[in-house]
Amino acid sequence: MASDQSEEETIDRFLDQFRIDDPKSFRLADRDPGSTDGVRNKKAAAERLEQGVARLSDLQTRLAAQQTYGVILVLQALDAAGKDGAIRHVMTGLNPQGVRVVSFKSPSTEELAHHYLWRIDRDLPRRGEIGIFNRSHYEEVLAVRVHPEFLDAQHLPPSATKGIWTRRFREINDWERGLVASGFPIVKVFLHMSKDEQRRRLLSRIDEPAKNWKFSALDVKERQSWDEYQDVYEDAIRNTSTKTAPWYVVPADAKWFARLVIAEALAAALIDIDPQFPTLSDEARDALAEQRVQLEQS
Repeated sequence: MASDQSEEETIDRFLDQFRIDDPKSFRLADRDPGSTDGVRNKKAAAERLEQGVARLSDLQTRLAAQQTYGVILVLQALDAAGKDGAIRHVMTGLNPQGVRVVSFKSPSTEELAHHYLWRIDRDLPRRGEIGIFNRSHYEEVLAVRVHPEFLDAQHLPPSATKGIWTRRFREINDWERGLVASGFPIVKVFLHMSKDEQRRRLLSRIDEPAKNWKFSALDVKERQSWDEYQDVYEDAIRNTSTKTAPWYVVPADAKWFARLVIAEALAAALIDIDPQFPTLSDEARDALAEQRVQLEQS
């Protein structure tokens, strides 16, 4: 037990610098996207990530066996920030059968005909599962805010657009609070990348043939709204980082560092749950003993 407490405290101290516990004073400009504080180099991060993935594997097994909790990992970022790569690395040590990865793209006509949280509810993980959201319900207070035409497509009544962002922040906070109370803790990660690093990554998608398939002209177009996205991300984090579901603003210029922080944040949520293997009743143990005898004699 002492070892578990020490491990939990070590992870929590590491994550303190990224978790937004005082959202009202949060400023995105104060956060260095190139920081790798707490980790010496890429090799040290790789070793630590390998240990973290092994830890996640054990915790996931217990989570699946207990069937009481589910965990939701939300990844939000601008284009080329490394969401897909982070998912691949976190998934390395997890059992795919117990993980549900959902990529939330532009809503379909069917999805637009419902409340904006409908499609998120539909893809929530079950108890015993880890759900990973590549983008999420936060697009409704980010991309939709930068592009008012997206809001027009939702065909809201005029009265629903008054004070809409304040109301959506409140709705999201209430919705997340309800999920956590029901046994579905949420780990929310914003991958904070610099504008220069995004340029470098987008150019590599043009210059390197193996990455051409990743390139989209839309990414370049969205880059023109860089400042607006910085503003709406800051505002969203300030209004939705709660004690129940805090945000982690993770430096993302060094992908190896961002992946480590994400794995540690997910591990922290699972350690806090402390899932346990079910304990069998005396009757169940007796039944197993009988089955053992039969197997040995067959």
